[in-house]
Amino acid sequence: MKILLLEDDHLLNEAIMKYLTLSGHLVEPFRNGTHALASIESSEYDLLVMDINVPNLNGLDLLQILKNKKIEIPTIFISAIIDIDDISHAFELGCQDYLKKPFHLKELGLRIDKILQSSYIPHSHIRLSKNYSLDMDNSMLCFNGDVQVISERHMKILSLLAINRNRIVDYPLFQEYAWDNTEVEPPTIRAEIKRLKKILKEDIIVNVRNMGYMVKRPS
Repeated sequence: MKILLLEDDHLLNEAIMKYLTLSGHLVEPFRNGTHALASIESSEYDLLVMDINVPNLNGLDLLQILKNKKIEIPTIFISAIIDIDDISHAFELGCQDYLKKPFHLKELGLRIDKILQSSYIPHSHIRLSKNYSLDMDNSMLCFNGDVQVISERHMKILSLLAINRNRIVDYPLFQEYAWDNTEVEPPTIRAEIKRLKKILKEDIIVNVRNMGYMVKRPS
């Protein structure tokens, strides 16, 4: 997932960026609200993680501008502000979560996981490679625009990998999403993914040994 990080504290910015990068996310860090806004307007992000008190343009004003421009991106605020009016305003502007400083980095990771698995992230059309794309709304896999017929389970596997591009999907998550929480052993999951890989015309699914699988974001 591509994340924009807006945090003016240098050490915290670096710590969050390192943690999220190691978790498999692509992170672009900013310490200035104006620069962050310019990047949001010119690039695509799956999630914003923002402090409120940052130079030039604070996080709340930035989110207000995005709302006015009808740019909707899931947002988590990380802030030391505990005033209930500010927190209420953040949610009124459309943020999905509010994490009060200080916090454990793993807690931020869990909050991101929750958003990732929810309906907040728009997934309607996701490019998996130069030739493959996934129409999430209509559950269709396309190769150079032509619809490819695959099973419902294979579609669930690809959908899970697609919304987690550049991030390792582990076996428990496959079990929850593609097997509807039915108890299934890793060898069964590996066998099903192996069958899917044989069907695909490109080798887009990467096996990360002893961890799971991933699809890389197209360059």
